Amino acid sequence: MIIDLKDLTTVQRQNYLQHAIAPRPICFASTVDKAGAVNLSPFSFFNLFSSNPPIVIFSPSRRVRDNTTKHTLQNVMEVPEVVIHIVDYDMVHQASLSSCEFPKEVNEFVKAGFTAEPATLVKPPMVKESKVKMECRVQEIKALGTEGGAGNLVICEVLRLHIADDILNENKQIDQRKLHHVARLGGDWYCRVDETNLFQVEKPNTQLGIGIDALPAPIRNSRILTGNNLAQLGNVHEMPVIDPAFDDVQLKNIFQYYSLNPADMEAELHMYAQKLLNEGKVREAWQVLLALD
Repeated sequence: MIIDLKDLTTVQRQNYLQHAIAPRPICFASTVDKAGAVNLSPFSFFNLFSSNPPIVIFSPSRRVRDNTTKHTLQNVMEVPEVVIHIVDYDMVHQASLSSCEFPKEVNEFVKAGFTAEPATLVKPPMVKESKVKMECRVQEIKALGTEGGAGNLVICEVLRLHIADDILNENKQIDQRKLHHVARLGGDWYCRVDETNLFQVEKPNTQLGIGIDALPAPIRNSRILTGNNLAQLGNVHEMPVIDPAFDDVQLKNIFQYYSLNPADMEAELHMYAQKLLNEGKVREAWQVLLALD
């Protein structure tokens, strides 16, 4: 299916884009107006854009149905400060409840059952229950349009972080396994980050990977190894060589049972290498694949 967005209604565009561009982290923003009235609301058009200076941006869009603006946007225009909280699984339903379009005089801290505590540098209060809080100064507000659905980029400099001790590791860094982020998908869908769905991908650094194009043809053209598998193999910094000390029982068994049929042997070796790659054992997978040489 090919879609030209100019042919869609705003609601249709939003539906496709929010389902496709996901998961999106949630900015849970507390703000105040010039009279000191508090607002608390979640926004999933949000991310980190710079670490020096430390800049995060969220976007309270104009409402599609009637083109009105949200209290959060009105507040940061009056008082350019905000506390951004990271939503985790323990608070997701309360955060969602706070997104109801309560009248301006209603305090969402009270409606959603959160505890307000004073910030240390800015006027808006903090959500005590949030495990990560960012006190921010609003640098700029950039309107992206004037019609319903148009975003308003609220560009924020993070001044101070508050992090719960129980999500830190022994080095005082955030332990990804302890902070169960919640992110927005399309419609009513969310996703939860925890140890059951976490995985690591080794990042290339200043040493360049050899690339998929440098893999031997039988490996590169494998009918079993996936693009992800090939990229794992191509992320090594130099072409591996056979290690005479490599000793593997499964590899020996494959050679023993398939020695008379080279095609079946290659398939078995590729399947075994794939298993090793899926376990993150790139060095061992290379040794299995090099055994065909």
